Amino acid sequence: MALSIRSEADQVIFEDILGGRKVILNRPKKMNTLNYETIRRMYEKLKTYESDPTIKIVILKAYGKAFCAGGDVTSAVNLAAFGHWSFVMSFYCKQFSLDYLLATYKKPMLAILDGSVMGGGVGISIHSTFRIVTENTIFAMPEASIGLFPDVGASYFLSRLPGFFGEYIGLTGVRLDGAEMLALGLGTHFIPSKNLQSMEKAIEKMVATSDAISVATMSMVINKFAQEVNVKPDSVTHRLKMINQCFSGETCEEILSSLERLSMQVEEKWINHAITSMKTASPICLKIFLKTIREGRSTQIEQCLGNEYIALSHILRKTISNDFYEGARAMLIEKDKKPQWGPSKLEKVSDQMVAQCFSRSFSVDDDWLPLRLPPRFDETNDRRSKL
Repeated sequence: MALSIRSEADQVIFEDILGGRKVILNRPKKMNTLNYETIRRMYEKLKTYESDPTIKIVILKAYGKAFCAGGDVTSAVNLAAFGHWSFVMSFYCKQFSLDYLLATYKKPMLAILDGSVMGGGVGISIHSTFRIVTENTIFAMPEASIGLFPDVGASYFLSRLPGFFGEYIGLTGVRLDGAEMLALGLGTHFIPSKNLQSMEKAIEKMVATSDAISVATMSMVINKFAQEVNVKPDSVTHRLKMINQCFSGETCEEILSSLERLSMQVEEKWINHAITSMKTASPICLKIFLKTIREGRSTQIEQCLGNEYIALSHILRKTISNDFYEGARAMLIEKDKKPQWGPSKLEKVSDQMVAQCFSRSFSVDDDWLPLRLPPRFDETNDRRSKL
């Protein structure tokens, strides 16, 4: 029998099952966005579960229509407004530590992504052994539209997608459905939402009645509920050649110019969406992301998180730009949807500005500390991409 401790105040629920545990996000009215308390409790529990020999599997899921729409940016902005920017970095330090723990987790994890999975929600689920998508799943990394850049290890996992599809996702904030996630390897199985409960019960039964479980055994159980699904004829996953042609450009300006030239030759919605998205997103955040993903292709997850953390620190510190606070104001707080970015255009963002966002030089008054990820065992094996 499953045991659980639940109350209305619980923002994340930890449920015992025989031989395993469930971690359930429980902020449905906030689209299960991650705040400091949620992240802290998840980190502590997951760390404990990993070393508990009686726990053979962890299931990650959420209540409500969204799996997780990312970090609680509004709370972060408010914290910075009433304190010091470095206070907010304690949130991101804890979040990145959780992402790293999950990226190197030694026990099988099953993430049920039945709804929106964006930003920080991707960070906590993308490294799961099994990533279940449904007809309700929507994936996106839309940070540049609110004055941030795709982080939580995005420079690692997006850079490992086919061709330059990762650049396309991060620079445009495009939304992908469950079938497209499956086609790209972002998801591992497609299961109709009506069958999720039955699949969970089958997994629970297998775990409870087995002395040891393997990935192959779990796959056999999940496959009984999984369905083959085809992407739509007009899906962007069919446009990899054109995406590679445009998003392989060395700079954001080159990428945008390639898209504009392509729009003169081909009339397709995804091209116009990409152009509009890049022209309305924060210019400096687009350039920061392009630098991180290009470097991320040849680095491991911990280096990717470290570089993203430094750039994020400079954004919160306003070293070059106020875009994080302006984006939050325009898109999340006042919601006039008209952010005034500074610099306002890609061509106004110099290479020197971007380089400054990766500098480790902070004044003593900044009270800044570099990211210190928890030491992990057998890192060489555990760091391999699960995509």
